[in-house]
Order: sequence, then C-alpha cells, then structure tokens
Amino acid sequence: MASLKLGSKSEVFHRDGDSWVCSSGLASDIIVEVGNTSFHLHKFPLLSRSGVLEQLIGEFCGEDDRKCVMKLHDIPGGAKAFLLVAKFCYGVKLELTALNVVELRCAAEYLRMNEDFGNGNLIMQCENFLNEVFGNWTDSIKALETCEGILCYAEELHIVSRCINSLAMKACSDPSLFSWPVSGPEPMRSSEGTEFWNGIHVSSRSRKVQDDWWFEDASFLRLPLYKRLILEVGSRGMKPDIIAGSLIHYARRHLPLLGRQASNDDRTFSALVLNVSASASSEVDQRRLLEEIVELLPHQKGVTPTKFLIRLLRTSTILHASFLCRENLEKRIGAQLEQAAIEDLLIPNMGYSVETLYDIDCIQRILDHFMLVDRNGNDCILTRVEDGQLMGSNSVAPLTMVANLIDGYLAEVAPDVNLKLPKFQSLAAAIPDFARPLDDGIYRAIDIYLKAHHWLTDSEREQICRLMNCQKLSLEASTHAAQNERLPLRVVVQVLFFEQLRLRTSVASWLFLSDNIENSHNISGNMAALGGTNNAAPYDNACTTENRAFGIDNNMKERVSELEKECLSMKEELDKLVKTKGGWNMILKKLGLRIKFKNSEQKPSKLLINSKPDREMSSTSPPTNGQQRTS
Repeated sequence: MASLKLGSKSEVFHRDGDSWVCSSGLASDIIVEVGNTSFHLHKFPLLSRSGVLEQLIGEFCGEDDRKCVMKLHDIPGGAKAFLLVAKFCYGVKLELTALNVVELRCAAEYLRMNEDFGNGNLIMQCENFLNEVFGNWTDSIKALETCEGILCYAEELHIVSRCINSLAMKACSDPSLFSWPVSGPEPMRSSEGTEFWNGIHVSSRSRKVQDDWWFEDASFLRLPLYKRLILEVGSRGMKPDIIAGSLIHYARRHLPLLGRQASNDDRTFSALVLNVSASASSEVDQRRLLEEIVELLPHQKGVTPTKFLIRLLRTSTILHASFLCRENLEKRIGAQLEQAAIEDLLIPNMGYSVETLYDIDCIQRILDHFMLVDRNGNDCILTRVEDGQLMGSNSVAPLTMVANLIDGYLAEVAPDVNLKLPKFQSLAAAIPDFARPLDDGIYRAIDIYLKAHHWLTDSEREQICRLMNCQKLSLEASTHAAQNERLPLRVVVQVLFFEQLRLRTSVASWLFLSDNIENSHNISGNMAALGGTNNAAPYDNACTTENRAFGIDNNMKERVSELEKECLSMKEELDKLVKTKGGWNMILKKLGLRIKFKNSEQKPSKLLINSKPDREMSSTSPPTNGQQRTS
C-alpha cells in the first residue's frame, strides 16, 4: 500500500482520558472540542495553517488569559482526522495512506488549509498523494471504502467519481499489461524467462488474469458505490457476461438466502424464512439490495444463468419484493426457460392463501412468457409443409426442451391433492402438440395425477386424457396404458387401435423391404454369372451385398416375431376388456366403433377393427399433425 511521510518532529501528543495534550513545554492556550474528544493546543501553530481556525480564534479568543474553547463537531473524519491535522500544523511526523487520505483531504478543505496559509499546505499534499493512490487498484478500493463515512464531502471534492473512474478503467483493462496488483490467488508464472539479444535475462510476464479478478474486491463496497461502479464499467463497454458475474458474486455475499441450497422440506424452508430477520442485514435492506441487483442485471438473453435468476425469484418471494421486481425476473426466466431444470421450478408457494405446495401460477406466467417470446422470435420462423415436417429446427429445439421440462414438472406437482384440474390442464395445454416428439412425459404426469385424485369423475378423466396424443406413445408407454385401470375405456381402446395401425405399418414395411432383399439377391446372382471366375472385384461386391441383405433379413424376422407377440398380447388385453366391461356390445355402444365378425361363432379376440373410427373416436383422439410413427 502506498504511503507518504510528512513532518520531521518527534511525537509531542499524548492521550489523557478523552483528551489529547500537546507536551511541547508551553502551556496550552486553546481547547478544541471534536465530539467527545478535546484537544489542548496552542493558537499560533493552528492559525498559521488554517483559514477557518484563524477566523475562529479571532472571534472567540479574547486578550485575557482564559483559555479559548472552540467546537468543531462537524469536521469530516471527526477526532481522528483532526488529530492528524494538528500533527501537520505542529510539523510532527505523520503518514498518509489510502485509508486516511480521503478523510484528511476533506478535513483540510473544511478548515481551508490551502496555499494562502503556507506553501505545501495540507490540501496540496493530499491531492498529490491521491493521484498516486488512483494509480493503484488496491489503494483505490481502500480509498473508495473510506468515502462511505463522509460521502457528501467526498462527492463535493469529486473524490468518489475520480476513484470510480480509476477502478472502472482498470477493471475494463488487462491488469497484467500495467502490473496492477489484483486480488485472489497469485497468478501462475512461467519458469522460463525471456532472453533478449544482448543476453539480459528478464523474468516472463504473468499469464493472462481471469476476467473475474476484480469481483472479490468490488463485493466489499456498499450498494450505492458498487452500483455506480457497475454502471461505469458498463458504459465503458465491458462484456455483459462479466457484469452479470460480478453481480452474482455480490449478491451471494450480501444475500444470505442465495447461499443456501433450495429445500423441498417444508420444515427446513419455514426455518429458512424465519431466519431472514436474524441475518447480517435487515429484511428491508435485503429487499432493496435484491431489487437493485435485478435492475442492474444485463438484459441480454443467456447472459445471466437461469438457475441464478430462479434463486433470485425464490428470494424475492420470501422477502416480499415489489411486483415489478418479480415480474422482471419471471420475464427473464421465461426468455431462457429451456436452460432450467425441473428442481429449479419447484418454487414453494408463499402466498397468503396457500392452496398448492408449489407456486403453479408463477410457472404458468413464466411459461406463457416463453411461448410469447418463442412465437415472436425473428431468428427462425416455424413453417409447416405439406408432409407434416417442421422447418426451423433452431426454434423447435428449445420448445421441445421446454415441453420435456414442463412434463417433468407436472409429474412432480401432480401428487398434490390441492392441485385443481384446471391448473393442471392450463399448464399442460400451453405446450403445442408438435413440440412433443413423444407423449410419454405427459402420459406419466396424467397417470400420477389420476392416482392422486382418484375421486375424479369419468368426464374429468376423459377431459384430462385429451391432453395426450395416444398415437405418439412409445411401445413401453402403450403397453402400460393398455393395462392401466385408471384410464377411461375409450383411451385404452385408442391406444390399442393405434398400436394395431403401427403393427400393420411395420409389417407392410417389412414386406416391402423383404421384396427389395429378394431382388438384390437376384441381381447379385446375375452379376456373379456374368462376371465369371476371372472378375474377382464384382464378385466380392456381390458377396458383401448378399451378406448385408441376409443380415437385414434376419433382423426383420426377429422384428416380425416381436410384433406377433405384441399383437397377441394386445388381443388378450382386448379379451379381458370385453369380459370385464360386460360384453363387446357395451363397448360398441360407448365407442361407436364398427366391427365385422368373420362368422357368428368368432371370439371377440378375432375381431377386425375398422381403420376409420367414428366421429366420436376422432374427436377424442388428438391430431397427429401429419406425423406417423413407425416402430
């Protein structure tokens, strides 16, 4: 740390209780009171250096022998600063440092200790040393911290602005280029040096310092000064991600709730809320700090991690932050919702009328904002083509990620018995059908919800099952759904119907491929016959093609065997449904399906379902959007 030594005389001040006495051999003739401390001094050393003290001595001190008493309760820096002023006036040794120069500069200005009262007066000495302080990062930080106690005086002298400009300039530059000392671990140095042409060996320069080298020092500043520093580095063109990193570091230091992992345990979370008042700062200060940090965060998408934004949202709920603050956070999260994880979205409900365990309405607003941003995005516009494919995969990918995220979230909140059906439906229906390549996730959430809400009516079960597309279930999900007693009968038959279509498509594609394999065998045989024994290369190619064909043939046979077993299993399930529901006529009556029996004695398991469902079946099945899955 830089320092400047002033004066040459030895120490003549000693403390006596709450008083400082100058033991120069002469009796003191003036008493200066600063707060609860009094200084027993002499008139002439003081009035020769200070215009204010000269004026006060002339006003309050008469020609009698009584001691003159003056009060300087408003002097910047208080008794500590005035002691240094007194030492300077007496020529006693003192040391200027980054920790006392600001207070001493303000006190010198207050006492008007300029060049009119002697060359090299205290104002000039402090200004010269401040210029040295501003050239060093660590000294500038320490000087800025001391400004907080005398902010008004430091602002008038432009010390704060000069200090912040100095820090911002250094933060936006590479400190290794100017040999500025930085905080944190010692930068690594290369063991090898640089040798110039004249043989002089110079140690190599430190490796590049990380962009976050200044975060720790800046985090010790109080909010008003830190805010000005962040605004200044932003105006100088610092990258938004670096600014966001500094804000995250600052928030974690001053907001205790952010430093704790989120807990789904109600007791732990309640204890967390109760401990807010016992933290380092009051709830009001933390709320103000959080709202300021949210305002300072860069607005660019993806710059601030979504996990941190959600933690800020959790904390804002606990601290009862303003509506604008929470709305700002919800919009920021919604703009990059695809980066979130399921556990991040499990925000406990802190409303006054707590209905559900988690804040479903908050996630609904976040999702609505994501859909709005995705819909209005200009980077890649979604367009549909006649074959059902989507153009603009760059836009579909985040939407698919969000669809999987919301499906997983619904599965987590579905066991809550207080979760009403309209809220569940609203959140699930906000995702368009084309965003889900498979509907396994939403099916799992629906199944959990039906299990936890077993009192739902048949109409409500039908209603919630319309959220999924039975044609987009995987083989495992279809097998589970066909045996799921919680699903309405109509949905079970839909699953079986689409599995039958899938089976027919698979068999047809296998037959088509089998014909191609047979044709390739014939072509290979013809090529071998025409090529003769002397043409080895075509023969090898034909053998390779034939081997590949045999491999495909074997794979197709295995697949057909699996499909036959699957078909048999579905027919057995259909038989069980017919027996348990009171006969096939009842199913016909409820579903309106047309079936044809080969003869009057044929069992229901041998029935053939018409490939065109009735209108009622079509209305129940979600649209496939031109996408037909094949196994």
